[in-house]
Amino acid sequence: MAQALSARRPASPVARESLAIWVAIASGVAGAAVGLLMFSGRRPPLSGDWSVGTAAAVLTAVCAGLACLLGLAQSTRTTHQWMTQRHWGWLVADAFGLVVVHGAIAVMACLALFRMFQEAFTGLTVDGMAATVMLALVGSIGGYLGFNSAARISTRSLSSLLAVFMASGMIVSMLLAENPFWWHAFFSELGTGQAGILSFWTFNTTLTVSGLVLTTLSSFITQDLFTWAHDRETRGVRRARIGMLRWGLFIIGLCMMGAGVVPINFSDPVHSTFIRILGVVFIVLLASVQLWLPGFPPAVYVGTYLMLALGILSTMLWFPLRYYNLTGFELAMGGVIYAWLVVFIRNLDAVLTEAGIGDRARDQDVELDRDADVGPALPTEPAQPARPAQPTQPAKPTESAVPAIQAPQGAYRTPAYRGWRVGGDGPS
Repeated sequence: MAQALSARRPASPVARESLAIWVAIASGVAGAAVGLLMFSGRRPPLSGDWSVGTAAAVLTAVCAGLACLLGLAQSTRTTHQWMTQRHWGWLVADAFGLVVVHGAIAVMACLALFRMFQEAFTGLTVDGMAATVMLALVGSIGGYLGFNSAARISTRSLSSLLAVFMASGMIVSMLLAENPFWWHAFFSELGTGQAGILSFWTFNTTLTVSGLVLTTLSSFITQDLFTWAHDRETRGVRRARIGMLRWGLFIIGLCMMGAGVVPINFSDPVHSTFIRILGVVFIVLLASVQLWLPGFPPAVYVGTYLMLALGILSTMLWFPLRYYNLTGFELAMGGVIYAWLVVFIRNLDAVLTEAGIGDRARDQDVELDRDADVGPALPTEPAQPARPAQPTQPAKPTESAVPAIQAPQGAYRTPAYRGWRVGGDGPS
């Protein structure tokens, strides 16, 4: 019974939501404690130095980050057990990237929200009790959303997080730039320090963490494609080379991390080399999509080739046509890359759902497997023996005498998901 309940608890949506509420309550209590300590006897403004917004940003980032770790720990016990089967360093890197992304999004959201209300209510200050209530509220929201985001993480949600984080970080770095004419040079000017120290740290941190999260996204995409590609191999159709996609995205992520760690003012050749490798790998991926990913809808290939042509056109508009400067070229190429990723991941989700191995099918299989595990564990009444006086007539079996449905020898207890199966000896 203990084993059945332990197997059931992480897979249950009710248990997951209940745990999310407990995390939100704990985060709210932490926010109330911080508010009482910081703002007792004071009247802070909503935004600015030593304001409610600044304290809320730091508090929400911590709550969202810790809640993300709890949600990720639960996710790795259920639907993403493959994450724990790799070297522990990969799991640490994935967890670090996700925590930073959730914390950074929480910081930017809080700062923007409180700044907006401060502009709407010019000169408004609040007492200690109101500030405490605000901190408790935003802390609860950050903890709840951070836990649910990590506990329900998938390829689609991770790509959305990456897009939101990347776009928000770049916009914030632009707004924080002290030099209003930074765009006259190139986009990487934001990361040189010439546009301001806050813009420098925001831009390079966003670029580095985005590259780290992109390497995590490559692993999720590979796990999504594993079962689909294996099924194609068993049917004797052309083999999908998903390793090419995985390593391509992995190299792109490493190049983004390298470009963020080594700004152009530190070493122009190194920074430019990372950018060039990123562009070449991306072009090769798009040009050879039919070779490493056969069997996808034709519209995916057409859209990929159109985006490849758009990337080439964007390059020509910069050089040799000189229609716009390097900043415009970098913005155009960044838009092409993320547009292709969004379209590709949405079509990947659709293909897996149609094949019965998508997120919806996975959740149904987890529920069926949970019910199968819990059912036989319940106590039953002993079977009634057959009467010896009538040997020719078999005894009528009672409900408890019917043997439970057992999986065949060598079968797996948990349905296959993302290329990993869980058997009696653990994941393999």
